[in-house]
Amino acid sequence: MSNTMMISNFTIADSTKDSFVGDIYIENGKIKEVAASIETMADIQINDDGRKWIIVPGYIDVHIHGASGFDTMDATPEALNGLASALPCEGTTSFLATTMTQSNNAISKALINASLFQAEDNQAEMLGVHLEGPFISPDRAGAQPLEHIVKPSSSLFKEWQKLSGNRIKLVTIAPEIEDGLAFIVELNETGVIASIGHSDASAEFITKAVEAGARHVTHLYNQMSPFHHREPGVVGASLLEDDLTVELIADYIHSHPKALDFAFRQKTAQRIILITDAMRAKGLQPGIYDLGGQNVLVSNNEARLGDGTLAGSVLTMEIATKNMKFATGCTLSEMVAMTSTNAAKQLGLSNKGRIEPGKDADLTIIDENWNVQMTICRGNIAYTREEIVWK
Repeated sequence: MSNTMMISNFTIADSTKDSFVGDIYIENGKIKEVAASIETMADIQINDDGRKWIIVPGYIDVHIHGASGFDTMDATPEALNGLASALPCEGTTSFLATTMTQSNNAISKALINASLFQAEDNQAEMLGVHLEGPFISPDRAGAQPLEHIVKPSSSLFKEWQKLSGNRIKLVTIAPEIEDGLAFIVELNETGVIASIGHSDASAEFITKAVEAGARHVTHLYNQMSPFHHREPGVVGASLLEDDLTVELIADYIHSHPKALDFAFRQKTAQRIILITDAMRAKGLQPGIYDLGGQNVLVSNNEARLGDGTLAGSVLTMEIATKNMKFATGCTLSEMVAMTSTNAAKQLGLSNKGRIEPGKDADLTIIDENWNVQMTICRGNIAYTREEIVWK
């Protein structure tokens, strides 16, 4: 690892301030200085050379199961290593390894594996685990196997949290199922984010969940009771409750562009987190792939079970940003909020999501069309497009 890096003459974009052309000085994986001009030599010099490209905080994906043939539920060091190695090419510098509804034993193995994983310098950092299921509604299971759905259990969760090395950061739960609200209270008291998802609850029940401590919504619109003018459902309540931050899968498959725009107008960029919900087929050719023991057919950028049910996605964060930009006309600073700052805030991370001194040097360099040109993970170049020659 190089100890110092100087990035010069790039447009620097953040979520709470105007963009400006300037320099970033990095030392030992941390941002040391950000200014219009910095007169300091470094081990690695990266200059824009007139390209007029943009530096944004590295993308944070809080909901991703797999990529490049690997899946969190594989429960092997190779799987998390492969996932962490694959993500920088789409601008992602950190992520939550996401499990799915499976047997107690399968989830336990995945959590033990996660407890032992530490990313290398040139990989995306695993920030922890998103436990998606098994505490969900069978009526909104989607691609989550029905036979493994169980009601929330304090003792089981404590066991899993111990196995994970306290790395479970976010739990998807259907609040209306038996003991759901009490479990949300427990999660909130222990600092774990309770996320409403795979839920058939009424809008009134979602208000109770928010009062119990829920503050996140798993893939808004998907596998939840829809909006109706006589029963707003989970969708309606999620859009109205100010304390809820919502995930969006901006692939135009899980959500129509106008649905993305509707959520953007209602929640604003400050309450949206873009995710991929990607499975192992991301980055691979169309074909049949495994998801929790189920065959998933991947074609036309869609991943579906045999009955047509969507089974995650093959979306990249790079494509998500372009789709969200097209659907909403959002500004660059608003996109930074949705791809990085909001996730860092939700996870309580003081070292991520912004470009300022003291933060981790997690940076994504994009061109004017929001194509990822370089990804820097904790001060290390983790990805660069082959045709680019950097000084």
